[in-house]
Amino acid sequence: MTEQESVQVVEQIYAAFERGNIQAIHHLLADDVDWEFPGPEDIPFGGGRRGREIVAQFFTSADETVEVEKFEPQAFVAQGDRVIVLGYERVRVKSTGHFYETDWVHVWTVREGKVVRLREYTDTAAIVKAFRGG
Repeated sequence: MTEQESVQVVEQIYAAFERGNIQAIHHLLADDVDWEFPGPEDIPFGGGRRGREIVAQFFTSADETVEVEKFEPQAFVAQGDRVIVLGYERVRVKSTGHFYETDWVHVWTVREGKVVRLREYTDTAAIVKAFRGG
C-alpha cells in the first residue's frame, strides 16, 4: 500500500465515526487489531484491546458514557505503514455532565487496507477529572 492509501483508510474510519457507523469501522480493522487507549480505570473505555470483536467494546463503552460534541482530526502525517493524526475533541461525560477538551494524537498502523494497530495519546487527567465530576 502507498502512504496515501493508508491515509485514505484512516480517513474512512474518521468519516464512519462522524456518521456513527461503527460497522464500517469494524470492516476496516484487521481480525487481530491491537487497539490501545492508555488511561486509568476511571476512564471506562480506556485500556488495551486485541481483536476486532473486542475493539467493538471500546465503541460501546464510549457510546454509553460520553457524548462527543466536537471531534476534529486536523492533520495527517504518513510514513511507511503508519499514519499519525493530530486532533482535538470536546466531550461531555453523561454521568456527571462535565466536559473535557483535549488535543490528541492517534498513531495508526495500516497493512493491506486494514488497521492492525492504534495508539491514542491524550490528556487523560482532563478526562478523569470530568468523569469524577471535577
